Amino acid sequence: MSEFKNQWALILGGSSGLGLASAKKLASEGMNICIVHRDRKENLPSLEKEIEGMQALGVAVKTFNKNALQKDIIDDILTHFPKHSVKLLLHSIAKGSLKKINGAKDEILSKEDFDITLHAMALSWYEWAQALIEKEIFVLNAQNLAFTSEGNAKVWLGYAAVSAAKSALEALMRSMAIEWAPLGITTNCIQAGTTETPSFIAIPGSRELSEIAKNRNPFNRLTTPNDIANVVYLLCKKEAAWINGSIIKVDGGESLQ
Repeated sequence: MSEFKNQWALILGGSSGLGLASAKKLASEGMNICIVHRDRKENLPSLEKEIEGMQALGVAVKTFNKNALQKDIIDDILTHFPKHSVKLLLHSIAKGSLKKINGAKDEILSKEDFDITLHAMALSWYEWAQALIEKEIFVLNAQNLAFTSEGNAKVWLGYAAVSAAKSALEALMRSMAIEWAPLGITTNCIQAGTTETPSFIAIPGSRELSEIAKNRNPFNRLTTPNDIANVVYLLCKKEAAWINGSIIKVDGGESLQ
């Protein structure tokens, strides 16, 4: 019997990339899946096939094609969960500005661009986690998890707003790890290696960044979504319960050189 029987993974931004790979891995290990995403109609058939595949594994799957950044949407979605049912909150929202800070006046980052990016890629994680706590939906020994990247400290053209958001995300992680430990919640970040997800491909110069990453990586390949999903699963296991407040690098050693 799965240790996750009757428990849910709530994945924000789980219709592609790291979020979807994590959903599929957790479903294969017996965890129920809820995906909150924002997709155009033409993208839904491929997601529906993935959902059918997860349901075939014998787990429950809920999806909400709604804006996860709205407070009323958060409250509405959480009404679908009984108390003490969510084992994992996984933040995988990749909505942010990729404008530069030097260029034509109408092409440079504005305060509004920063505000949108910081909210989507950092502060929304706190909003969802706090709502789960207030409504007593987390299980005991729950995992509160988000994805960061090496861009938290490196400079890539067009990545300034996202880099600021990742730095804020990690600062929030440290505080949540300390203040929510008495509630039985562990909070961590996974620093994924270079992975060719839709959000990565949107970064200016992503092709060149991919080649650089392959050359840096001691295994001479990029990180895959499945590499990340495997570690998401490991962090949900009871044996990982003492990992708290950590930025866990899952990159095959890419960031070492």
